[in-house]
Amino acid sequence: MVAIPNTMRAIGMSGPGDPDVLVCGEQPVPDLSPGEVLVKVAAAGVNRADCMQRRGQYPPPPGASEILGLEVSGTVVALGEAVSGWRVGDPVCALLAGGGYAEYCAVPSPQCLPVPVGVDLVDAAALPEVTLTVWTNVFERGRLAKGETLLVHGGSSGIGTMAIQVASALGSRVFVTAGSAEKCGACEGLGAERAFNYRAVDFVEAVRSVAGGVDVILDMVGGPYLDRNLGLLNLDGRLVIIALMGGARAEIDLATLMRRRLVVTGTTLRARTIEEKRVVVDAVRERVWPLIESGRVHPVIHQRLPLARAGEAHRVMEDSTHIGKLLLVV
Repeated sequence: MVAIPNTMRAIGMSGPGDPDVLVCGEQPVPDLSPGEVLVKVAAAGVNRADCMQRRGQYPPPPGASEILGLEVSGTVVALGEAVSGWRVGDPVCALLAGGGYAEYCAVPSPQCLPVPVGVDLVDAAALPEVTLTVWTNVFERGRLAKGETLLVHGGSSGIGTMAIQVASALGSRVFVTAGSAEKCGACEGLGAERAFNYRAVDFVEAVRSVAGGVDVILDMVGGPYLDRNLGLLNLDGRLVIIALMGGARAEIDLATLMRRRLVVTGTTLRARTIEEKRVVVDAVRERVWPLIESGRVHPVIHQRLPLARAGEAHRVMEDSTHIGKLLLVV
C-alpha cells in the first residue's frame, strides 16, 4: 500500500503572461476517475504548447487539468476503477491532456506506456509527446514508406530529433532544416542525410540540389513556408502541418495540388479522444518501442531542470536555443 498525501507541489500560474507567471505551490492531489491511474511523477516534458497555454493562447480541453504539462514519466501509485494491464509500482511514461507539472497526475490508463528497457525513468518523460506526434503525423497521415524521402523543418526540436531517428531507422532518407550550424551538426549526427541552416541558405534550392524533391514534409512553421513546401514535394507528395510558428494563413495554388496530386493535412493530438489516443499509443508501442529498446532510437535531452524552475525552462524553449527535449525533474 502506497501512502498518498492530500496535497502536492505543482506549478500554477498567476495569470497569462511571460515565464515569470509560473509559480510553484501546493495543490490537491488529483482524484481518480474510472479508467485512470495515479502516477507519482519523476519528470515532466516541456513542450511549446505549454508556452502557448501559459500565454493564454492554448486553453486545455474541457475536463482537463489546468496545470501545464502534456507528458510525464513516473511510477503508478494507485488504480482507478476498471483499470487493467497496470499495477501499483509499474514504471510508466504517459501522454496527458494536462497536469504534468506536478508531483502527482491522473492519467487515462490507455495513454500510458511502459518505460522502454534501457531508458532512465526521468529521461522517459521525453518520449510520449514526440513519439506519438511523429508516428501519427509522419507515418499515419504522411504515409512515409521505406525508401521515400522526408524533410523535417525544426529538425533540432524534440519532435524533429525523434522524426530523424525513427524515419532513418525505418529506411527513409531524411533531410532537415535548423537554425544554426550547431543544430545542423546535431541533426546529421542523429541520422539526417543533410541538414540545412535556413538562416544561411535557401532551403528549397539546397534540398533540390541533393534530393530533387521529397515525398513527405513535416512542417512546424505554417503559412510562410506553404508555397515553398509545395514546390519541393514530388508527385503524390504529402505535406503534414503540426504547428504554426510562422503564422496560420497563406494562399495556396490549387492548380499545383491538382496537377501533382499533392496532399496537405494537419493534426493536433491534445484534443483527441482517449480511444483515438489509445490507437496511436498501441501503434507506437508496437513499432517504435522496439527501436528504442534496441538502441537505434533514443530520447535526446537538452537539459534537466528542477520542477520549481519551470519558468527558466520556458525561457529556453522560447529562445529556441535547445537541441532536443527540456525536462522538469520532480
